[in-house]
Amino acid sequence: MITFLLLAGVLIIAGVALIAVPLLRRVPTNVAPAPWAALGAAGVLVIGSAVLYASLTNWSWRAPAPADSPQNMVARLARKLERDPQDLNGWLMLGRSYVVLEQYPLAVRAFERADRLAGGKSADALVGAAEALAMGDESQLDGRAGRMIEQALTLDPNSGKALFFGAAAAVRRGQLPLARERFAKLLSLNPPESIRPILEQQIAAIDAKLAANGSDGNSAAAAAPSASSSSPAAAAGGAAVRVHIELAPEFSKGGTDAAPLFVFVRDPGRPGPPLAAKRLASRFPQNVELTPSDSMVPGRAFAAGQKVQVVARIARSGNPIAGSGDPFGEAAYFVGHDGLVNIVIDHVTP
Repeated sequence: MITFLLLAGVLIIAGVALIAVPLLRRVPTNVAPAPWAALGAAGVLVIGSAVLYASLTNWSWRAPAPADSPQNMVARLARKLERDPQDLNGWLMLGRSYVVLEQYPLAVRAFERADRLAGGKSADALVGAAEALAMGDESQLDGRAGRMIEQALTLDPNSGKALFFGAAAAVRRGQLPLARERFAKLLSLNPPESIRPILEQQIAAIDAKLAANGSDGNSAAAAAPSASSSSPAAAAGGAAVRVHIELAPEFSKGGTDAAPLFVFVRDPGRPGPPLAAKRLASRFPQNVELTPSDSMVPGRAFAAGQKVQVVARIARSGNPIAGSGDPFGEAAYFVGHDGLVNIVIDHVTP
């Protein structure tokens, strides 16, 4: 719009010059200059142009400014922290923002900066860095991320995220009693209703494993009676996603037989790794069932009553990460309510 106004101004000045200059110039004849006529012509041209534009334009000067994107807001926060690098809360906010945008390496750097500013005494910074590491590579729970979680629990034993990831890390290490203790403590902190069934399911599954291994789980069960009242079957009852996958005709000649088929269950409201995933052969049609046992990260699974998104994608590169040109299809699913839902692979990843 500014360019248009500048161009319009230049054209008006040129028009005024074409009319006014001859009227002001003294010619060899006896005709005197006409300054008032030149002034009047210039005024008519300028004012007339403005009135004509105002009456014919469809531009709204009062139109609201376009909504800012999350990326722009995060970039502004990063620039603000360049001017004020000692803002601990700002670095924590920047780290959380990068996690939401799934820019995990940048999130780790922001949380590490916050940890240095806090002198290693910020549980939030440690948990944030560990979460970003685990989201990028879940095996980090066995290494650096796991160590950060333990440090965070030392600083804040009631940190919900630290307890959750600490329990998941304990499951990976095979320390089931410790994992159960942490899940039970997290359950006692009154988590959101959408999280409670997942925790109860994890506790019930650990109880079943302890019982199968001959361990005495009575003392652990006493730590969380509300969870122990749910049997493993009850906790997992109905927690299954069943889909019928078909391939659109336009992709049937694309040579997809050799590429694997990945089926993911995601929480549309939470970024990060899928709640469950399977790698299958690309044969169509086929029925696929996913359960909490297909979870990629211990402690991060779906439960009955949860609304999820199911994505079926043919990975031409063989990589589970979506690549340009990968055919895919998706559908919403209400766990425990929906039955067999049809998914047609009829889109292409940009």
